[in-house]
Parts: sequence; C-alpha cells; structure tokens
Amino acid sequence: MSTKASRFSARLMLAPAVILLLAWMLVPLTMTLIFSFQRFLPLRGGFQGWVGFENYIRFVNSSAFWPAVQTTIIIVGGVLLITVILGILLAILLDQPMWGQGVVRIMVIAPFFVMPTVTGLVWKNMFMDPNNGLLAYLWRFFGGDPVVWLSDVPVLSIILIVSWQWLPFATLILLTAIQSLDSDQIEAAEMDGAGTLSRFWHIILPHLSRAITIVILIQTIFLLAIFAKIFVTTQGSFGTRTLTYLIFQRVLESQNVGLGSAGGIYAVILANIFALFLMRIVGKNLDR
Repeated sequence: MSTKASRFSARLMLAPAVILLLAWMLVPLTMTLIFSFQRFLPLRGGFQGWVGFENYIRFVNSSAFWPAVQTTIIIVGGVLLITVILGILLAILLDQPMWGQGVVRIMVIAPFFVMPTVTGLVWKNMFMDPNNGLLAYLWRFFGGDPVVWLSDVPVLSIILIVSWQWLPFATLILLTAIQSLDSDQIEAAEMDGAGTLSRFWHIILPHLSRAITIVILIQTIFLLAIFAKIFVTTQGSFGTRTLTYLIFQRVLESQNVGLGSAGGIYAVILANIFALFLMRIVGKNLDR
C-alpha cells in the first residue's frame, strides 16, 4: 500500500516532466491564440494592431474553407479504412510461420520510416507518372490507357500515398495484438468445428478491438496535419487542399500571420472534435 509520503514523492518526481510537457504544448498554442486576434505582417513591419475576430470571420467565410474541411475528413477516413482493413489482413498473414519471416516483417514495416516528402516524390515520379511510372507500364501491359493519377483521381491518389506509409504502423500494432492472443482459444474453436471465418469473426476480431481503436486514435491525430505529401505532389490543386494546406496558402497569400493563426485555431478545434469522439470509442473498448 502506498503511503502519503510515497505518493507525494512520486508526484514531485513527475512534476518536472509534466511541467515541461505542458509548456511544450501550451506556449505555442497560447502564442497562436494571441496572434489570431492581431494583424501581424512580419514582412511589412510586424504588428499592425488588434483586429478582434476579423481573422476568424475572414478565414471561415473563405469559399475554400468548407471544401478543405471536407477534403480533410475524406482523406483521414479513407486512410483509416485502408490501413485498418489491410493492417488486419497483413498482421494475420505475418503471424503465420513462414521462411524468412523476420526479413518479411522488416520489409513490410520499412515504409513507415521513409520521410513524408520522399514518399510523395517516389509515388509521384516512380509510380504515378503517366508516362514513365510503374503503374503506367502496367496499364499499357494490360492494354489500357495510363491514368493521370494526380489530376484524374487526385484525392484517391493522396489516400493511397498516405496509406502506403501508415499501413506498416497499423500492421505492427495489430500484429502485436494477434501474438498476444491465447492459442488455446483458437485450438478449442477448431476442435468444436469452427471454420476460419467463424474464428476470425468471433475470436480474433474482438481481441483486436482495443488495438484497432488505438491505431485509429493515433493515426487520426497525425493525419489531420497531413501536409508534406500534398505539397510535393499536387500542391493543393485538383481538390486536394486540406485544412492544413489551406492555412499554409492563406499565410503565403496575405503574409498575415494572424490570419494563419486563426486557421490554426480552427484546426485545433477540428482535431479536438475528432479526439473527443475517438476517446469515447477507445474508452468503451478499454473498459471491456
């Protein structure tokens, strides 16, 4: 049993880390909030007065705001759908005994460690190029006309690129969860005559529910801020402009840090809405 003194000592030792973490999060957020009420043009003299909610009104009244929010939600939802479904299938496959299993696992996980800008450039030039890309050669091999991916199906292209990099993360988390499954349950189900799909649906999938919610939560936090892959592939054109990219464009166009900061606050609000929704799901699964 912990004593009052030991609990106080534990809190005292944790205090520096907690204070540093709070400062790391709150200082940038506070500065962004302050800038959002200012007209601040660093290339034209800096601070030019307080404007109240003008930046917020100007940003949300932009014709590009709601399409950017919609595009953000579509990309996040599409990536989550692909990575979770394929992650489960890959995790089950990698859990099977095979020759060179360790090498295969390393190869599957490797894309996660590629820099986002490199990922975007590789897919743009090596895979999706309509003239010399690998997908164009495959299309011609089967007698079809190559698809101009980044202009014909731009949002799908971004979803595929982002999914390729985040699929290893989902696979790794789900593989770890599968390996923690008690093999006695599977053996008992086999002895009772349960088929492969039945075992997956009633044993494996419920066991993966916590891991799936963690994957969704962590990926959503990072996917809401996707920027680099869009910048090096479509530069926000063809309907691929997300909220993060819109903030970047507005700051470049107006040179007004205050306007971009207002957009940043909207992004924080959107992220918190997602986080609250996902935390409710995670909480329900963790309580089971």
